[in-house]
Amino acid sequence: MMDKEKMLILKEQVCDVCNKLWQKGWVAANDGNVSIRLDNNMYLCTPTGISKSFITPEKLLVIDKDANIVEGATGYKPSSEIRMHLRVYAEREDVNGVVHAHPPVATSFALAQIPLDNYSLIENAIVIGSVPITPFGIPSTNEVPESIAPYLKEHDVLLLENHGALAVGSDVITAYYRMETLELVANTTFHARMLLNSGDKEEKEIPRETLDKLFSMRPQYKVTGKHPGYKKYH
Repeated sequence: MMDKEKMLILKEQVCDVCNKLWQKGWVAANDGNVSIRLDNNMYLCTPTGISKSFITPEKLLVIDKDANIVEGATGYKPSSEIRMHLRVYAEREDVNGVVHAHPPVATSFALAQIPLDNYSLIENAIVIGSVPITPFGIPSTNEVPESIAPYLKEHDVLLLENHGALAVGSDVITAYYRMETLELVANTTFHARMLLNSGDKEEKEIPRETLDKLFSMRPQYKVTGKHPGYKKYH
């Protein structure tokens, strides 16, 4: 296990992310979960049954790759949705932080089954890429981890059909930032389409030549992770 000082820093990061998710209205009641990859196949995660506004360092849990509790206060247990997080870590060695939340506008796209796959904003062109909608999976079952697995090879941000959103990153702060960018893209796209006022119109996509230039700028902005439009630059 890592030293106490480093562990406390990571726990405080998780608490900061949880509180920001709640303040922004992206989680209600006991919704959402946050995790970090530690050393030796161990993971730090939020417990189930607690509002993210009430999360404090001593309430966080350390679990192993099978979701068994290794360290944590009596009475707390991980969410059943931790299986989704563990599947991410198993599929992506570069991921060290996962955030699951229900940002309202982005989740609306998931409910309407409209993927955010139009490169019309610099933010999604450079940072998060196109955002697909994964097939519906019943919560608390293996259907959810199975439904996201095929998309993790190319995407850092996913919409979960009739559910919410998932963002991953090289650390938990990066994952949180990607959730912020997702909601920005969703909100801006929604308002653009409202202004267009027609179901057969979409916002103007950035020209392909310009997109290629934007994709190639990811290293300049120190953007890590996966991006379906960035393949030829890897």
